Amino acid sequence: MNPVVISVCIMLVLALMRVNVVVALTFSAIMGGLVAGMSLNETVSAFQSGLGGGATIAMSYAMLGAFAVAISKSGITDWVANRVILRIHGKEHHQAQTGLKYSILIALILVTMSSQNIIPVHIAFIPILIPPLLGVFAKLNIDRRMVACILTFGLITPYMILPVGFGGIFLNDILLKNLHENGLAHVTASQVPTAMLLPGAGMIFGLLTAIFVTYRKPRQYQKTDLTTIRDNVEITPARKKHMITAVAGIAAALSIQLVTDSMIIGALTGFMVFTFGGIIAWKETHDVFTKGVHMMAMIGFIMISAAGFAAVMKQTGGVETLVSSIAHAIGDNRPLAALLMLVVGLLVTMGIGSSFSTIPIIATIYVPLAITFGFSPMATIALVGTAAALGDAGSPASDSTLGPTSGLNADGQHEHIWETVVPTFIHYNIPLIIFGWIAAMIL
Repeated sequence: MNPVVISVCIMLVLALMRVNVVVALTFSAIMGGLVAGMSLNETVSAFQSGLGGGATIAMSYAMLGAFAVAISKSGITDWVANRVILRIHGKEHHQAQTGLKYSILIALILVTMSSQNIIPVHIAFIPILIPPLLGVFAKLNIDRRMVACILTFGLITPYMILPVGFGGIFLNDILLKNLHENGLAHVTASQVPTAMLLPGAGMIFGLLTAIFVTYRKPRQYQKTDLTTIRDNVEITPARKKHMITAVAGIAAALSIQLVTDSMIIGALTGFMVFTFGGIIAWKETHDVFTKGVHMMAMIGFIMISAAGFAAVMKQTGGVETLVSSIAHAIGDNRPLAALLMLVVGLLVTMGIGSSFSTIPIIATIYVPLAITFGFSPMATIALVGTAAALGDAGSPASDSTLGPTSGLNADGQHEHIWETVVPTFIHYNIPLIIFGWIAAMIL
């Protein structure tokens, strides 16, 4: 009857039944609070107190949606997609198309990984880059579930093993800091990414499985405005001016985001460049912004409700109770202890939706528990780091799954739960548990 377990299970069951994720998160949070012995008023109050934590990311998504619509109006997206399609014409044989397909997939992996470490814009590029490529994916019959796995891999794996960009925040500012504060003061910064290499190999295993086994077969999608690419896009002087303005707007948005560390201000800057540059008429700004917000609104509401869910889970104290009960039940069985610690991490992260937010919650319990069971410092790092990362790929409320869905569902042909969350859960969470457990046993 642990409130965390019950809440997460209810949320997952409702989501898999195609109940709206916002409804699933809200209902499961209330049920978790009631199971924990909180009154209905206390549960609702805790839920409402956490809603503000998701407001920033929700506003960021809204601005990014408007920015993505503005970019599409410039014509640059049609031109980019057309350049790729022209490479297909005259190369209709299977070998040439296969080569182009994997070139695009490799490029997507590199771009997504760069968004975490080299140019740390996180998911900001997805609603801008992916919708124009939907026509290319359709032309090559690429399964969007494979693309979802690729994007999620690039959003998670770099911060697990590379201590720069978001990886520097995850590995040094959060994981190492919490290890020091909870009993592993002698652990050095160089040990953390080393301990996470084996769990990172589990992510690579899942990626290769998705590309070459699970989703390698062609899949066709219905023709829409986004999946139908205009051949021979003519570059008139006016269109050329718009494309130059679009490049300037994108560069300005990325630069301002890096300087201010705010996706909201970055996207707003890009949007204003498009407006002053004449791509968007002043009288059209309302319609363009509304269209962008409509495209991203559901994701924003999911992030807001996830913040409320996390607040209720923290208020119940269910994580501490769950770990304590496990510690008493397993005795001196170290392999079982490692496995259950990872599973608990999976449950916690799937509910909260963020591995960055999970570490402070579980480190205070996991580090002393790992020391008690005799795990080495390196094994403890792998356990805590993997337990936190677990669930990020398979949570309906994680930006690592919401981001890919925001781009792939631009034409309404990609379902969040069954075509992003379930594939990423299978291909990443299961290997992470296995490889994380191996790391805990051998390090």
